[in-house]
This record gives sequence, C-alpha cells and structure tokens, in this order.
Amino acid sequence: MKVERFIVVGENIHCTRIYKVGGQFVKADAGGRFAVHYRDGGRAAQLAVPEVFLKTADWENGKVKHCAVGIWQGLYGEREAGAAYIRALARQQEAAGAAYLDINVDEFSTDAEEKRRVMQWTVATVQEAVRIPVSIDSSNTAILQAGLEACDPGRGRPMVNSVSLERADAIDVAAAFQAVVIASAAGEKGLPASQEERMANIERLLGRLKAAGFEDRRLHVDPLVFPISTDGQNGRRFLDTVREVRRRYGPAVHIVAGLSNVSFGMPNRKLINQVFAWLAVEAGADGGIVDPLQINAEILSKLDTQSEAFRLARALLLGEDEFGVEYIQAARDGRI
Repeated sequence: MKVERFIVVGENIHCTRIYKVGGQFVKADAGGRFAVHYRDGGRAAQLAVPEVFLKTADWENGKVKHCAVGIWQGLYGEREAGAAYIRALARQQEAAGAAYLDINVDEFSTDAEEKRRVMQWTVATVQEAVRIPVSIDSSNTAILQAGLEACDPGRGRPMVNSVSLERADAIDVAAAFQAVVIASAAGEKGLPASQEERMANIERLLGRLKAAGFEDRRLHVDPLVFPISTDGQNGRRFLDTVREVRRRYGPAVHIVAGLSNVSFGMPNRKLINQVFAWLAVEAGADGGIVDPLQINAEILSKLDTQSEAFRLARALLLGEDEFGVEYIQAARDGRI
C-alpha cells in the first residue's frame, strides 16, 4: 500500500520520555559523570545529567527523563547545552516528516506557575529550530493557554492536544487561538469501553466543536488506542471505530491517535506500532501521534506486508492470535 499522506504529530518532546541509564543514550564518562549522548545533524553531542536527576526514584530504577533533563539545563543549568538538545529533538522530527511537534511538560514540576514558564520556554526554543507548528499538550487549560500564547502564528495554526467531553473548557481556549484540535473520544467521567461508546462521545464532542466554529479540516479525531496486552480485541475495536468515523464524517476530518499505546507490555514494540499504523491507514486514519523516526508515510509505504513479521503482528493486532501466543513465541525465538 502506498501511503500518500500521514500527518505526523511528533511525540518526542515530552517530559515523560525516558532513556535507560547505562544504555545506548545515557552513559558515564571515565570520571563517572553521566550524560545523554545524541546526534545534532551529523555531529555527536552530549548533555550532562545534573545532580538533581541523580536523586530521583526514576534514577534509582535505572531510568532518566531525558527531555526533562534538557529543559532543566536550558532553564537552570548549562543553558545553551539544554536548548541545543531540545532544538536537536525538534529538528530530527521535522526532518523525518513531522507536521506538528507535540510538547508536554506536565511532569516537569508540580508547581503550576513553573510549568507555565517551562511550557513557554520550550515552545520558544522549538520554534527557534523548525518551521512547522507545535501541538500544545497538557491536562491543564492554563498550561495550554501559556503554550498557545508562545506560538508563532506565522508558521500555521497551532494544535491543541487534546479536547474531550471531560475537558470541554479546552474548547474555548483552542477557539480563542484559532487552533486545530485533537478531539478525544474520552467521556465525561471515563474512557469508553466499546465502539458504540466511542462514537457516542465523538458525536457529542464534534457537535460542541462545530458550534464553537471549528470546521472539519481543523478536527483531528482520536478514537483512543488501548494496549492489546490488556485485551486482545483492543486493536480491532480501534480499527472498527476508525472505519465508522470515516464513514460517518467523510473525508474532511482527520483521524489520528497515540498509536504506540497499543504495544505497551509487548516485545518488539516498534514492529507492532508500524503494522498498527499501516492497518489504521488502511481503515481510514490519516495520521498519528508517533515518533516520526519510526513511523511516517515513507516507512509505512515500504513495509513488507508479505513477511512473517508483518503477518504475526497483524494477527496479534486483529485479535486472531489469542493471547499473543504465536507472536510472543516468535519474539522469544528471535524470528521477529
């Protein structure tokens, strides 16, 4: 299948993102000082991990939130080094085909005012590096507004990630800044368990958005992805909902989702995520909140749909491989 268009909302500038301490990206030098190793264009670079991160529970568990390290350094420590890291993450995603860059700083701090400053600094720093618009991602409308205030309207409408029935106040914020929105299928008091609940929530939410002046082309519907490790039918339910959204609302609305959620708890997540994105496009989706270095239109177009790996992942995602027995065995055998 030739994927002509896939709207990538790059997910990599997010304060929950982690690297393994002692792994490929976070290493100690001869003096025992840890740094995040990365490439900025063709140049090797390092970002020191400050002392404050060495005292966290994450570090004790062998993990570090690398985006948070970059932001902390940019604001409070080695400022140019921190800003350079965030700019490099932005440039990598733009070069890989991202249409928007999602920015989330909710877990950087528990202080609301600090998070506002952090969001505005991060948006400004990203915009120094790329020309594409950003997606402001937060569960707090004050943080959404802070991010939108920092957006340069000259690069196109910013995105709000996300609005839903339980976060209806975000609709007014998005409307005030003429943003496009990711419209989540979440309900007022919880997540939907079935396709019918998803569609009912989407119908109510889109009604509110259209009443607020949002045209179809500004709507990116998110039917919500849940892990197949908790329910083997979650992949099929999502894909069926994508088909129904496309049938009911036509070609003008967009359909996106956090596609990598499907693979939590499974081996070889990259394979699952890529095959799931392919299946989502086949069903009618035209985008995703993904890592563009792993999922974009070119990568999806080049997937070998006749391979054993594709066949096994597809069966897993469609609920045909009960409990993922065949897929997991293939991963253990090193066949995928």
